[in-house]
Amino acid sequence: MGGLYATIFTGDKYSANIGVLIPKKSEDLGALWAYCSSDEFVSSIRSFNKKISVEPRYFEKALVDFELWRRETSSTLLPTKPYTNDPTQWIFHGHPCGSVIWDEEKKWTAHGLLRSDETVLQVAVARLLGYRWPAELDTSMELADEQREWVKRCDALAGYADDDGIVCIPPVRGEASASDRLLNLLAAAYGDAWSNDTLAALLKSADHAGKTLETWLREKFFTQHCKLFQHRPFIWHIWDGLRDGFAALVNYHKLDAKLLETLIYTYLGDWISRQKQDIASHVDGAQERLSAAEALKKKLELILEGEAPYDIFVRWKPLEKQPIGWDPDLNDGVRLNIRPFLNVPDVGKKGAGVLRDKPNINWNKDRGKDVESAPWYHVFDGDRINDHHLTLAEKRAAREAAE
Repeated sequence: MGGLYATIFTGDKYSANIGVLIPKKSEDLGALWAYCSSDEFVSSIRSFNKKISVEPRYFEKALVDFELWRRETSSTLLPTKPYTNDPTQWIFHGHPCGSVIWDEEKKWTAHGLLRSDETVLQVAVARLLGYRWPAELDTSMELADEQREWVKRCDALAGYADDDGIVCIPPVRGEASASDRLLNLLAAAYGDAWSNDTLAALLKSADHAGKTLETWLREKFFTQHCKLFQHRPFIWHIWDGLRDGFAALVNYHKLDAKLLETLIYTYLGDWISRQKQDIASHVDGAQERLSAAEALKKKLELILEGEAPYDIFVRWKPLEKQPIGWDPDLNDGVRLNIRPFLNVPDVGKKGAGVLRDKPNINWNKDRGKDVESAPWYHVFDGDRINDHHLTLAEKRAAREAAE
């Protein structure tokens, strides 16, 4: 909402803070597109409306010299098919370093240089955890040919994706460390262009110059992931609070109750067993790592059980349909489902619970009023309350009554 962005309207439904501009003459479409994509358009709007969100009615007040834009542009400037290198966009091709650019001279999409910006490591980690972008899953999605080609090239990276969506940063349960696995994926993505200099450039782009990939995963990844994806993270960094302790990256989209049990009793269980062996072998720091791991296990078990205040509350669902224990509905969104992981006692940063950092998420009252048919209308007097907890007994009793 802080910027004014132009895109081609495809005829779909849109929200009220979006405006569709249609030229009176079809031959002016190219001129209108070029103008709305320019800094001049933004400057004109901001000269009389400096609000973060600009109402559509103000767009028609923009000052535009159509004669000028007609001379400098034509309808051939319009991109014919969508493409982007931005991993926050629905149509992103999914390749860690692939690039499609707009060729300003030839006016068509073309292959760009392999990327080494700050998003490369983020995309690679997501792929390692088994995440795939919508453009990879929808073969009917309209994309530029070059964009579709990069989507296809993602197939070669499929073998590097983790099967269950849990990748531990230290080597656990016979699996290689997260940094070793990530290195292999990056090398495959870059192919012949891969080198130590490429890795150094990636770490520099990720504000971790001169350091290792493992320390970036432990210290920087999750904070940067939250920032890139507007504080709605889908790869969660769960840890025990120690810099050399247990830490796991988890694909939230796969994290059901069964997978949480696997994390607790298989991966973390293996780590705990190893610390006990190290204690018997008088390895330095093993006792501290054991204590931290066992404390983490108890916190994760609280989330698995889901007793208040470690429950998920969804204000648009009635009591009998509230999740019991760790049983998230992805359609309810990260904002609600991540809460138990932030609510358990902190292992590190204040308010972050068992996560490496605290996303900028709150559960304040949402704007507006609910309709009378809303399930919690009479409880909260129509207010859209999110900061609420329910006991397991309340939920089970409601389900039994509904059945």
